[in-house]
Amino acid sequence: MTPAAPSSPASPASPASPAVDHRRLGRELGLFDTDPLIGSGLPYWLPDGAVVRQSLEDFVRALERRAGYRHVYSPVLGKRELYELSGHWAHYREDMFPPLEMGPGEELVLRPSLCPHHALLFRSRSRSYRELPLRMAELGDMYRSERSGVLGGLTRVRAIRLNDAHVFCTLGQAAAEVRGALELIAAAYRAMGVVPSRYRLSLPGPGGKYVARPELWERATAILVRVLAELGVPYEEGVGEAAFYGPKIDVQVVDAAGRESTLSTVQVDFHQPERFDLRYVGADGARHRPVMVHRSVVGSVERAVAHLIERHGGAFPAWLAPVQLAVLPLGPEQADAAAALASRCLELDLRAEVLGAERGSLGARVRAARLAPYQVVLGPREAADGNLSLRLRDGRRLGPRPAGEVLSDLAERVRAHSVELW
Repeated sequence: MTPAAPSSPASPASPASPAVDHRRLGRELGLFDTDPLIGSGLPYWLPDGAVVRQSLEDFVRALERRAGYRHVYSPVLGKRELYELSGHWAHYREDMFPPLEMGPGEELVLRPSLCPHHALLFRSRSRSYRELPLRMAELGDMYRSERSGVLGGLTRVRAIRLNDAHVFCTLGQAAAEVRGALELIAAAYRAMGVVPSRYRLSLPGPGGKYVARPELWERATAILVRVLAELGVPYEEGVGEAAFYGPKIDVQVVDAAGRESTLSTVQVDFHQPERFDLRYVGADGARHRPVMVHRSVVGSVERAVAHLIERHGGAFPAWLAPVQLAVLPLGPEQADAAAALASRCLELDLRAEVLGAERGSLGARVRAARLAPYQVVLGPREAADGNLSLRLRDGRRLGPRPAGEVLSDLAERVRAHSVELW
């Protein structure tokens, strides 16, 4: 799947409001940064940012597994001939890095898309109709040769971690797979606390950017329109926003500065199965061409995290928060009890941080931990009786309960991927 470029309002030259700009917050909160020696458009992830990214990736993988997807890995390089066959070289070359000369007659290219690799994985052996729909997913790296002037934070980068998947199915199964993909996207948005601004049916426009097969475009568009109608989803048409090989449904989001971008997408493709001569053996014993449904639940991980930073102002849902429980001992006498509590959190896969008395007054430490969804203050009584009084990020306080019960409840809420604190 080729990542969608931002819509015209999302110009990187127009920074978001300083209060919500993910670039500023990302640096202040120690999530990510850049270095000129690494290069523009190539951010690195600091420990807290890596936690957010990994938590998002783990969530998406689990969501996909439950929906019947099988995960694969494929190389970030491919021969130039691969992208000539897929059509990327002809239609997308200006966004690709130059080929790497490996020797006479051999050029390798940093991939701009994962779909050609997945097409080859499908055709790696004979396929039967009994295997379809075959849902193949990958969180894979890809690369775009973006010009320096359009790069910005995590929203426009040169190295992209794409949540991508390709469903190989019969023509009769395609609409159900598109519908299932949209339902997966909706489930992910609920967990992330993300609200789409609109759905866009992205169609081809004038010029040579698109594959010239009108009958294939019509068939693919009809499937997408049918699903949108069945789901009762209002949409707007976007002429000139399609992928070069087929139409797509783009799920649009808006940041705090009013800039719109595409986060998730579902595409129907008749073109690449034909280019790669993909076949399956049908119930009649004959060889048939599959339909290829491209879909991405959260799109580019970088862009998704940028949107989450701005959407939540760094106060992430508990399952995404770098620190889920801040432990605040009143004084040095409670240091051992605080360390023991943090160890119990590790056993439950909860991320806890002890902010000891050496970090300043209790008030200063409470403020320092303001973005953690949960806090607990350990005084002499709590250390002695083993009860915890939980403080929620929204200001609520819960009465004392045994520590084991409190931690068990927190772990369950994190596993549920809820945006609600309690």
